[in-house]
Amino acid sequence: MPDGAAEAREAIRAAGRLPDDELDLGAVALQFARIDAPGADWRAAEGRLSALVRAVLSQEAPRDAEGRRSLIARVIHEEAGYAGDSESYDDLRNANLIRVTERRRGLPVAIGLLWLHVAEAAGWPARGLDFPGHFLVSLDGAAKAGSVVVDPFGGGTALPAPALRALIKRVEGPSAELRPGMLAPMSRRAVLLRLQTNIRLRRLRDEDVEGALACTADMLRLAPDAAPLWREAAVMNARLGRLGAAIEDMERFIGLIPAGEAASRGQDMIEEWRARLN
Repeated sequence: MPDGAAEAREAIRAAGRLPDDELDLGAVALQFARIDAPGADWRAAEGRLSALVRAVLSQEAPRDAEGRRSLIARVIHEEAGYAGDSESYDDLRNANLIRVTERRRGLPVAIGLLWLHVAEAAGWPARGLDFPGHFLVSLDGAAKAGSVVVDPFGGGTALPAPALRALIKRVEGPSAELRPGMLAPMSRRAVLLRLQTNIRLRRLRDEDVEGALACTADMLRLAPDAAPLWREAAVMNARLGRLGAAIEDMERFIGLIPAGEAASRGQDMIEEWRARLN
């Protein structure tokens, strides 16, 4: 019987060789989910994603951004029942796309990924936005038909500037204000890595270093040039006493960054680990 996790990891590795604009967000996220939920029916989850797409495509396509937002919100949230999980926010299932489609609940980036998947299938330009602490989506209309910022976790509501200002104050505190770069578009890889980062950080919080390291290794299959992940892997390997692997990972990190303070600190850590090996 085929090893589902091995198949999924090979699919992620293949995706890692693709240019960013050729990545299929839904397909790759399902492969990550297969690894963490080996007994789950990922094909059924794939079917649920397709059902969302079919429901949107069955309607007359709006040309303006607000009309597109309203249609996707109706299909995903009102008809299919998806919502942000504010009651058990830290549940790892909220970052696993298979479990998200089963439970109809998820983290902001997981629900946002549904939006991006459906919008792309409809041919509507959309991007994840790297808003602090809360994943958002920007959805475009047809030419000269504007764009809208959407909160997928909040049921697909539109967020004009006053609502964005209120959101940043909730996230960062009452003195926070909107700053340049807060609505910077994310690459597809960055969206997928943000999804998996939620799993990695929760495992580290729970002192599951082995699990966090495995998650990081899977992320590196998709993004082998992501220097910070190599450093994270090195530190986790060192915590687990795997100093040889820690040295190799830190060398990869140093090889991907310019000479400077970070590279120097990395080299110091390598020397410390080598001394402990001898």
